[in-house]
Amino acid sequence: MLKPIQSEALSRHARVAHGFFGRQGGVSEGIYASLNCGLGSKDARDVVGENRRRVAHQLGATPDGLLTAYQHHSADAIVVTEPWTFETMPKADALVTATPGIAVGALAADCAPVLFADAEAGIVAAAHAGWKGALGGVLESTVATMERLGARRASISATLGPCIGPTAYEVGPEFEANFITKSADYAGFFKRSSADARPYFDLPAFVLARLGAMRLGTVESQTRCTYSCAEHFFSYRRTTHRREPDYGRQISAIVLL
Repeated sequence: MLKPIQSEALSRHARVAHGFFGRQGGVSEGIYASLNCGLGSKDARDVVGENRRRVAHQLGATPDGLLTAYQHHSADAIVVTEPWTFETMPKADALVTATPGIAVGALAADCAPVLFADAEAGIVAAAHAGWKGALGGVLESTVATMERLGARRASISATLGPCIGPTAYEVGPEFEANFITKSADYAGFFKRSSADARPYFDLPAFVLARLGAMRLGTVESQTRCTYSCAEHFFSYRRTTHRREPDYGRQISAIVLL
């Protein structure tokens, strides 16, 4: 049974269906158990297809209408007007649509999924924000693309979903330097247990700060730590630490009804 996390802000809109789906309620087995929606994983394609069909049904979309892109940690946001196939899947890290029935989704396994909606304008979006995409402007690019379709910032609701938490995201000094060179203010998103210890990065706080700076109508957090909650979420970092050969991806998706 699918039990996606729901956003209070997005749930207010009768025209919008959405969900931050975890790893439960699918048919995958082993390390992919059970709702692996990642077409790029080594899981059986037909099994992943069934998992995605279940998500689409939950959202009120057709299986072909649930779309994700080839995510490459960029700031690229594209407008979606019709379905595509796995072979014609574009590269992008945010999908925006004003077409009813098309469910746009973001896949993640520690990176931050963010769902957006301007129900008045009839525009929804899903963004995949890893550290590189968030720092590079994928969230701002998503909002700008929504605005080009007619959305208004004051009417946009944005919700952050499950991603790796600040107590699990240990990084190196070179990682931290990527942020500090952009802005000295970003030092506040890194914590150390001692002066000579490696830093830990607060991805959820960074994403929420970037969203807040855009002065959207509503910014909400429904995050959980994907690394710490193995029963509920896939995690790339946890898989790496366990030396497993591959990992599943959870999906967060939104659709105009």
